[in-house]
Amino acid sequence: MILFASGRTDIPAFYSEWFFNRIRAGFIDVRNPYFPQKVTRYSLNPKVVDCILFCTKNPAPLIPHLDELKEFGIYIFVTITPYGKEIEPNVPEKSATIKAFAEISDKLGKDKICWRYDPIFINSTYTVATHIREYKKMCQTLCQYTDRCIISFADLYSKTKRNFPELKEVSEADQRFLAGSFARISSACGITVESCAEKLDLTDCGVCPGECISRELLEKITNVRLLNDVHQVLRKHCSCLPTRDIGYYNSCPHLCKYCYANYDEKTVRKNFALHDPNSSFLIGNSRPDDILKEANQKSFKDTQLFMF
Repeated sequence: MILFASGRTDIPAFYSEWFFNRIRAGFIDVRNPYFPQKVTRYSLNPKVVDCILFCTKNPAPLIPHLDELKEFGIYIFVTITPYGKEIEPNVPEKSATIKAFAEISDKLGKDKICWRYDPIFINSTYTVATHIREYKKMCQTLCQYTDRCIISFADLYSKTKRNFPELKEVSEADQRFLAGSFARISSACGITVESCAEKLDLTDCGVCPGECISRELLEKITNVRLLNDVHQVLRKHCSCLPTRDIGYYNSCPHLCKYCYANYDEKTVRKNFALHDPNSSFLIGNSRPDDILKEANQKSFKDTQLFMF
């Protein structure tokens, strides 16, 4: 199985102490976001956890602990965008994030870290020209440390519309123009650029539909062949391998305006105050009415080793 840390909150940035406490403890409890009484306990045994995916805007807290993950497959998505503090109020400065990105790449290899440039939106400050200029700057730096970039355009989720009402969908014409420009820039830098769960096919612009975590990638990370019965069960337009998200909605203090996972700042601060780094839960602790169930976990790996 693949553990995702996380699409619901930024675990590396704000909850690294807790996460590595759980690695040492060997298990983690995850509350169902829609049925809070239901709790799933996951084993953190590398015999059943093939890979841990991290998705973060601040990977620096992971760096001192990377050796603790050497028995797992690891893949790290780092989101770096051109937006300022009015959009991403608590995200570190880009230079600090790029420095941490480079250090992780040097430790793990450039094939185990991926740059995400998303979500892309357009307004009077972040124009098409601005995106092209900033993407080129970042690409020319990050190509030393990764061979892959994933892009996506902003989706108007209900939480996003509430917190960022002026956000507009990017027109098809602008999507195609940006995709073509990014493809040309990336090609010159030796980076492959892919789209993520986009309904618009941008293949003719040089940006193919991507799989954030694919069979090919997981086999490369783990250096073993996968079983044939690994199926995709995720959202529409997504063909990634299935993952188990261990995050918690409404708990990311980055407070990005475009975020789909936070309801509002008050709820985030309330939940963050309940965080206990020694708990088996990311937010809060066990409750008397919890219904605990052991996860049905199995490795995706075939037994036959093979080398690339």
